[in-house]
Amino acid sequence: MTTTDRERQLGEGSIPRLLWSFSLPAVVGMVAQAMYHLIDRVFVGRAVGANGIAGMTVTFPLMMILMSFGMLVGFGATTLVSIRLGEKKTAEAELVLGNATVLLIGLAVALTILGLAFLDPLLRVFGASETVLPFSRAYMRVIVLGSIFQMVGFGLNSVIRGEGNPRVAMVTMLVSVVLNVILAPIFVFGLGWGMGGAGLATVISQAVAAVWVLAYFLGGRSLLKLRPGTLRLDRSICAAIVSVGSPPFAMHMAASVTNSLMNNQLRAHGGDSAISIIGIIFAIVMVLAMPIIGINQGAQPIIGYNYGARRFDRVRKTLTTAILAASAIAVTGTLVMILFTHHVFRLFGAEAARLADQGSHAARICLMMLPLVGFQMVSAGYFQAVGKPRKAMLLTLSRQVLLLIPALIVLPHVFGLEGVWAAMPAADLGSALWTGLWLWLELGNLQSRHLAVTPAVPPAPLAG
Repeated sequence: MTTTDRERQLGEGSIPRLLWSFSLPAVVGMVAQAMYHLIDRVFVGRAVGANGIAGMTVTFPLMMILMSFGMLVGFGATTLVSIRLGEKKTAEAELVLGNATVLLIGLAVALTILGLAFLDPLLRVFGASETVLPFSRAYMRVIVLGSIFQMVGFGLNSVIRGEGNPRVAMVTMLVSVVLNVILAPIFVFGLGWGMGGAGLATVISQAVAAVWVLAYFLGGRSLLKLRPGTLRLDRSICAAIVSVGSPPFAMHMAASVTNSLMNNQLRAHGGDSAISIIGIIFAIVMVLAMPIIGINQGAQPIIGYNYGARRFDRVRKTLTTAILAASAIAVTGTLVMILFTHHVFRLFGAEAARLADQGSHAARICLMMLPLVGFQMVSAGYFQAVGKPRKAMLLTLSRQVLLLIPALIVLPHVFGLEGVWAAMPAADLGSALWTGLWLWLELGNLQSRHLAVTPAVPPAPLAG
């Protein structure tokens, strides 16, 4: 498809069809990413038990830190590569790719050394009790040792999207997840390697993805090439990568802090079983949230193009369609989770099934406001698409950080474990109301601008 054809589609094509075509690769990639956590928890729950699930849950903040650094470089490089290619500066885009590769490898080595040296203290900070710590350590030691594959695979796969090849990026994720599905039961059940086996299955899957991505940039399929001359750090390029990649990095680091706080509050008020329960709930919620994020990503280029073209009617229609699609997923997922909580818990093994009654109660509270999340995420993404990143960041942080952290501090102090469960819907409701107010004001302004650019229709002449 030529640039002109693509622009014509963005400006004139069917909104639902455009949204579908732009969202599908992102949705598949995001769901594949969420399946990593779900698959590992299912197999560990069945082979090791509830303490294994709790052990994996308290490792999540550390895994988010590792992913944050991959985002810092990967997302920053992706944006710069897209800009340089738009400017027809292919050689400069390859310099960005080379710098990103060296940065990812260097950061991975540093994080591996630090992670192994301080693994136990970090896991305790993230909520691991003395009972759960051995399970967390066995899993996370393997993940940290293989973090170079996660960072290189994830970071450079983002650049593939920036190069304009989202389908290859989608296939990378699918290959990795399918391999994890195959290896995890072999290592965990067949060989009896337990937590370490689950971690090894994940690392091998990520290693294959990293090799796949490197082969793409070293082979003949890619527009950009990894060349020896580009594999040297340039201060200005590195600074630009870090600057552009800082917002998603900051958001994921903040989310890591939030997860750590939640784990500690759960341990204090409900013990390790409460951490196991939230681990199962989060694994399912991630699978529900990822399609919403994919729809959000698919809507943004359509909104951005038509906003720039002053086609404000199409901007509003895209936003409305995306909100309806995301809300449908959120509502359906919430109903399925609440109605079939006991069946969901049984997927994670006999010990998890014994937590189903408590888990069902927790899920009904935690997911009470989840139907609002589709609206909140897509609306926050709208502000990013129309060039208002500060508002977008504030609205994105409001749900996972700005409102959730105070809720996690105050509500458990008053209501105990019930307050920990209630913190999530309180943050979801508060962020949805805040987002709704800003969006209402924004759409009022958008309507005024639409009327200003729409030519007035002269009245029909009177008969006779």
